[in-house]
Amino acid sequence: MLNKKLVTFGETFLDRSGIDRSDQMKISEYREHTSSKYLLYWRGKLPVKSDERDQLCWVNKDHPLVSDYNETLIFLGLDINIPIFSIDISSWMPEGYDPEAAKAFLDQNIYNHPAMPKKSHFAELRGFMNKISAQEAEISVIARGMHSWHQSNSFCSKCGHVSIPMHSGWQRDCSYCKISHFPRTDPVVIMLVTNGNNILLGRSHGWPERMYSCLAGFMEPGETIEAAVKREVFEETSVKVGAVNYLTSQPWPFPASLMIGCVAEATSTKILVDPKEIESAIWVSREEMLEVFSGNNQSMYPARKGSIAHFMIKKWMIGDIK
Repeated sequence: MLNKKLVTFGETFLDRSGIDRSDQMKISEYREHTSSKYLLYWRGKLPVKSDERDQLCWVNKDHPLVSDYNETLIFLGLDINIPIFSIDISSWMPEGYDPEAAKAFLDQNIYNHPAMPKKSHFAELRGFMNKISAQEAEISVIARGMHSWHQSNSFCSKCGHVSIPMHSGWQRDCSYCKISHFPRTDPVVIMLVTNGNNILLGRSHGWPERMYSCLAGFMEPGETIEAAVKREVFEETSVKVGAVNYLTSQPWPFPASLMIGCVAEATSTKILVDPKEIESAIWVSREEMLEVFSGNNQSMYPARKGSIAHFMIKKWMIGDIK
C-alpha cells in the first residue's frame, strides 16, 4: 500500500465533530465563536486568493454573505478548535455568466462576487487542488462534495416531495414521508494495468485533447474491488487481467466518488475499444511516459497533477510500483 500523505485529498486533519451536528445549541455556540470561519461555495467552485490560487479565501461570521445565505449552512468541523462552516451562494448570477463555458472539463473563467474580499475569486478545484495545503485540500473536498450532494437531493428519492436539510447539513429529511437521506459516496476503481515495461492508458470522450489516464469505472452492487477492476478493463479495452492489488485511495468530489487505486497485471495485450465506454486506449512504455512527464513528448498529456492517476503513474515510472 502506498503512502496516502502523497495523494491529494488523502490526508486527514479536520475534527469533523459528528457528535455536535445535531446539537443546535453547540452549533449556535460555534457560529458565534470569534474565530469561526466560513468557506463560500458557488456552482461547484470555491474561493481562492490572488492569481496564485494557493490559499482558500475565508470570510468571518459577520460577512454579509453569511447572513444572506444562512439556510445553506454546513458545519464542516473543527480546525484546531476553530469552527468552520461552508455556505452555498449558487443563486448569485454574475453579469455575463456563460453556463456552457461552466460545463467545460476545466472552466478557466474568473468569477468575482462584489462582496468578496479583494483579489479573490471563485475557481474550479481541479485547477488549484495541488497548490493549496493538505489541510485546505481536505476541507475543500468535504465542502464541494457536501454541497454537490445537497444540490442533487432537493427532493425525496422515495416519494418526490421536498427534502429539508437537517443536522447542520449532514442529513436531509423528507417533508412528506419523513424518510431521512444521507450523503453518499460512489466507489470507483481506478487501475494501473501493467504488462512488463508497459502500462495501459485510455482517454474518455470529452477530455482535453491528447490527455490519457488510467482506466476507471464505477463498482456495481455485489462486486468486489478485484472483480470490478477485471470487468472494467475488459469492458473498455477487451484486455484481460489476472492479479489485482490495492495501492491507495482518494476522495474525488467530481461529484462524489472514492477512487480506489489498484495495480492489475494484464494477461493479454490486444486492445479492442468499446466506443460507448472510452474514445481510445494505448500501451505506453516507461521510457515513453518519462518523455511525456518531462514535456519532451507532445503526442499525449498525462493525467492532471493532483489526481490519483498522476500519482500512480509517477510511482510506477520511478519503480515504486512493479
